[in-house]
Amino acid sequence: MRFVKDAGPAIAPVSYPSRVVPLPDDHPADEGAGEGAVEEGLRGEGERIEMEVARARRSIFGVQVEEETVPYPTLIPVVKRPQKVAIDLVDALREIKSSANEKKRNFTETVEAHVMLGVDPRRGDQMVRGAITLPHGTGKTVRVAVFAEGPAAEEAKAAGADVVGGDELIEEIRKGGGKLSFDKCIATPMFMPRLSKVARILGPRGLMPNPKLGSVTNDVSGAVKAAKSGRVDFKIDKTAIVHVGLGKVNFSEESLRENIGAFVNALLLAKPVGLKKTSKYVGYVKKFTLSSTMGPGFPVTIPSLSAAADHYNKVQVS
Repeated sequence: MRFVKDAGPAIAPVSYPSRVVPLPDDHPADEGAGEGAVEEGLRGEGERIEMEVARARRSIFGVQVEEETVPYPTLIPVVKRPQKVAIDLVDALREIKSSANEKKRNFTETVEAHVMLGVDPRRGDQMVRGAITLPHGTGKTVRVAVFAEGPAAEEAKAAGADVVGGDELIEEIRKGGGKLSFDKCIATPMFMPRLSKVARILGPRGLMPNPKLGSVTNDVSGAVKAAKSGRVDFKIDKTAIVHVGLGKVNFSEESLRENIGAFVNALLLAKPVGLKKTSKYVGYVKKFTLSSTMGPGFPVTIPSLSAAADHYNKVQVS
């Protein structure tokens, strides 16, 4: 074998069989028939696919459903409700009484206050709670329960307590399934450790006795009389709002105004120490709304509330 320098590899040519493609003119007679067959086949295939899709839509987990056409979503413009303008306290009371008279109820509605405060209820140093004895009462018959024994129990009965008892009363509440026959609870200090058995029942209803509110005391006679005469306890909820009843719609405007003034004064006394002292109300009372039990709410101006609180203080001093 002889090698030749720079000679490339020898490549043998490859031959392929030739194929002849017929021209359109070769079958002029079959042109119409071929196109018709193709169109017919495509049409049949399309109808078959549509039937399969319709069958799949109608049968979903064995439940027959009708085909639904979903309309194109329509954009609805958002219309903001105009906020109510705050009005004077006297005007708000007149509106509430007028609204209650227009729609007669089977009961006498309560005049309620809903106060939005500028505090953080999650912080322990900004908790707002307190109590006030309304000068004209609440108009509601209050049932009072007293946890006491011995001479204290006798004092409670003499003062007008509706339910008086000791360990047997605690056991009755624990086994009662949450049914209670009283609206207020008072206890002597010695009963506080024992009340832990029913704390889960009394606590969520705001009935757990509290030393800061005067419901844990040795002076059970005075506490019962205060509760019966219109003592109101208030506390902020998780949204930093205080809800409290301050009388009935059949009270006179002056009586309601004095009750509201007493509550506003107590609310200022319960103001957390951590808040700025620039003003009594600024940064503390954000919104004060009055309403009846079933009626609309009316925002009240801060100056008219301040005037009512000042009037209450003057009456108390005199």
